[in-house]
Amino acid sequence: MSDVAIRRIFWAGELLLLAATVAAAVLLTSAGEWQTWSLLALLLALALAGHWLSVEISGGQLSPSLVAIVLAMGLVGPTAAAVCGVAAMILKSAVRRLPPAQWLNNLAIYAAIPFAGGLIVWAWKQSLSDPARYSAESVTFGLILFGVVLLTTAMTFVMFALDVHVEDGRPLVRVVRELIALLPGELAVGVLATILAVAYTSVGFPALLAAVTVLIIFRQLTVALLRSEERAEQLYARSRQLVGLQLGVLRTLVRALGMRDQTTARHAAAVALYAKALASELDCSEEEQDTVHAAGLLHEIGKFTWPDRVLHAKVIAEEDMATVRNHPQEGALLVGALDGYGPVADAILYHHERVDGRGYPAGLIGKEIPLASRILAICAVYDTMTARESYRSPDEEGRLMTPEEAIAELRNAAANGQLDGDLVETFIAVLEREGVTFAHDADFEKELDFERRVREMAEPNVG
Repeated sequence: MSDVAIRRIFWAGELLLLAATVAAAVLLTSAGEWQTWSLLALLLALALAGHWLSVEISGGQLSPSLVAIVLAMGLVGPTAAAVCGVAAMILKSAVRRLPPAQWLNNLAIYAAIPFAGGLIVWAWKQSLSDPARYSAESVTFGLILFGVVLLTTAMTFVMFALDVHVEDGRPLVRVVRELIALLPGELAVGVLATILAVAYTSVGFPALLAAVTVLIIFRQLTVALLRSEERAEQLYARSRQLVGLQLGVLRTLVRALGMRDQTTARHAAAVALYAKALASELDCSEEEQDTVHAAGLLHEIGKFTWPDRVLHAKVIAEEDMATVRNHPQEGALLVGALDGYGPVADAILYHHERVDGRGYPAGLIGKEIPLASRILAICAVYDTMTARESYRSPDEEGRLMTPEEAIAELRNAAANGQLDGDLVETFIAVLEREGVTFAHDADFEKELDFERRVREMAEPNVG
């Protein structure tokens, strides 16, 4: 059988179901079902207004239309429930300009299923010796009504799944699974409607009127909250874009510098790893460790401004010394443009200071030099001396310096007033425990952890 023939049979079945529901409603409706005109008017208005008053919740929607339909099933009768369902679907289908097939599906489902649910509740009421006693059976009534909600929800899911399967050819099981994701919202509607129905049996019409008022207020507050959250999400996304752009520029500069001098990225990653290990050994906070780690990654970015003759020179010419001495300021200026990276910029700015005051750019002495800068200086010197690649020229004997010799040079530098002696000894202890070249194979991109940094930098500072 062709797909077109199947669709026509399905449409005929829906049309027959809708006609049968209408016929049953005409035959079974009673005058008593329409006596509570004020309640029926409220429920019908709620069903029609549900298209505009729905509240988004986790797992779906809290729809006043569905609340009205459930209340009509429990408090008025099957025909009233069908009328509320059909009225809500006519308005919804017209506003959304749905095609005829979806009109038919919506009308058939929301006429037949509410009518069936209302019929079950009506049958239970008729089983009582005194139908008026159902108001006293509030707990039983609530359980019956909630059970009907569960049953009608399952029936609605099945009919919608069949419609999607026939119309779009999607697997039935997959459609059902997608609909199950909406179950929390449907259950929330069922719970709310059941509570309201029980309250009506005890308090009367004022309980429903008050509940509708609260629902409208709640909806307005929820809409305002959702708009606020949406604006916050948009602001966060823009912040991430801006931070990603800024940090991406620095990363690109380091990459470009690495293309001119292939040692740069590896050296930066190694210094960052050494520096973080030393900061951890000194019991620095997580924030301080991250600061010195980031400074290690970016400490040579100021060299991007150097011409090739300076960058690749084995001996720096006297006329180029001003350019060399200026690279900490250039690097600090670039990094300091990032919001929250002021301490990182300071660490970079002063990492060529000496504890004896003969360093640059400010001639700071001893602990006037930030701790992060003193850490950075030790790690940068050590990696420069022990790097496997030709980051520097071999020594006078034509061989590279061993880690042991580099450690000795660190101690000499501390004795000569270049490096902080206490930090040098702590760093040597780290090397003896972790391995004298444990950071040599560090990778710049891995150490940068770009996405994490962008995410954390974009987060609003609530402290």
